[in-house]
Amino acid sequence: MAAPLICMTLTGRSIEENINLVRKYAKYCDIVELRADYLEEDEQLLIRKFPALINKPCILTIRRSTDGGLWTGSEFSRTNLFGRALAFADPDKKRNFAYVDFEEDYHIPSIQDAAMAFGVRIIRSCHNMTEPITNLRKRCDSMRKTGYEIPKIAFMPKTLSDVVNLFHESAHMEGYDHILCAMGAEGFPSRLLSVLSGSYLTYTSPQETMQNTNTIGHIDPVTINELYNFRSITRNTKLYGIAGWPLLKTSSPEIHNTGYKNHNMDAVYFPVRSQLISEALNFAEQLDLKGMSVTIPFKESVMFYLHELSPEVMQIGACNTIVRKNYKWIGYNTDCTGFERALIEFLGNVKTKKMKVAIIGAGGAAKAIAYTVKKLGMKACVFNRTLENAQKLAERYNFEAAALTADSVEMLDEYSSLIIQTTSVGMNSEGPSSSENDPLYFYKFRGNEMVFDIIYTPAATPIMRRASSAGCKVCNGYKMLEYQAYEQFKLFTGEDY
Repeated sequence: MAAPLICMTLTGRSIEENINLVRKYAKYCDIVELRADYLEEDEQLLIRKFPALINKPCILTIRRSTDGGLWTGSEFSRTNLFGRALAFADPDKKRNFAYVDFEEDYHIPSIQDAAMAFGVRIIRSCHNMTEPITNLRKRCDSMRKTGYEIPKIAFMPKTLSDVVNLFHESAHMEGYDHILCAMGAEGFPSRLLSVLSGSYLTYTSPQETMQNTNTIGHIDPVTINELYNFRSITRNTKLYGIAGWPLLKTSSPEIHNTGYKNHNMDAVYFPVRSQLISEALNFAEQLDLKGMSVTIPFKESVMFYLHELSPEVMQIGACNTIVRKNYKWIGYNTDCTGFERALIEFLGNVKTKKMKVAIIGAGGAAKAIAYTVKKLGMKACVFNRTLENAQKLAERYNFEAAALTADSVEMLDEYSSLIIQTTSVGMNSEGPSSSENDPLYFYKFRGNEMVFDIIYTPAATPIMRRASSAGCKVCNGYKMLEYQAYEQFKLFTGEDY
């Protein structure tokens, strides 16, 4: 089968808006889909002219609300709109719609015959916005009433296992064009790796209208091309990923994929979003991923599924990198080396020996940081909302422990030369400091503290902004991310970044 096409879905409110989007993103997509159900009512009457106004093959879709669209009118009116759009075929096929999307239960012989007579390919689609769909081959076969249609199945997976099933079942789907897609956050690999499912195309949306397709998991056409190098992905491409949940934003794909590009490696690195690390590992095994980064909340739980652990992982009690060799998972921790390099750069000429440090949090990242703090000869106190967890981590390195509350301000004062924030509190938060996004909302900075927050999105978290305003030297976690990723790259590929 040919390589999958990139289709850009147009959900603008006017024909002009959609034309401008096609012009802007023309080089990033192969075909476009006009979602007429998103157009203003008077604009819908102009859709027949649309294909002649762009230089791309176009799919016409008028999606019903029950199938995830905005069309709430009658079927009679929708049929009339389909007829209007397909009528008066031009001898130049580029001026006609190249495809039309009819749902599985939509059978109007006159409209279907008109499409076929004018050379418009029919996409016969089936959507389930809440549940997975199985028996994909059988379902697709049943949708090809004439043997001419392109069957399309799109569903919302419950778990990553439903996405694995899509790839499994698609292995037996040869002989005709088809489109398969798992929606939502967990379904992203089905879009990026559509070459593995033999899918005829993958859907994207421009950034300007992404809010219309966020829930179903579209990616923008620039990102799928430039970050993930979609057109170069083949069945021979080596796969790597980052496992976590919810994993809303991550800069790791940019770092790793840039490395592969610079080394001319046929490889791609992408998010593997799952609520269970066991399912992420099963996904990786079934699709033959060679390695994965591991992030929140799996840095500790992943250890129970590994066959071998590096000395650092055994000492730290957390793992952020796994590599698959000879069908076995081997766990490593590159957070410690990445943090150490970033911290030394941040501190500059400041002597670390016996420096008193506050470690905020006691999770997987905190464990790697405590390991490094001890290695650098610092003294520390671990602050955590659950005191018991703080005490467990502190005992490992003969540190102090305290509850992360206003009652511990005196202890925090004593260990405030360097404050290292290791929790996810403040991630993706642009708002003012509060108890919800600032783990030290109760602490008043004097201005002589140094604050290292391992979060890098946003670049300045609420606690960093508050500390900086008081005169403190602050640093986010991007350099730590970069440096630990370089170590991962070496473990994945055997090459220096």
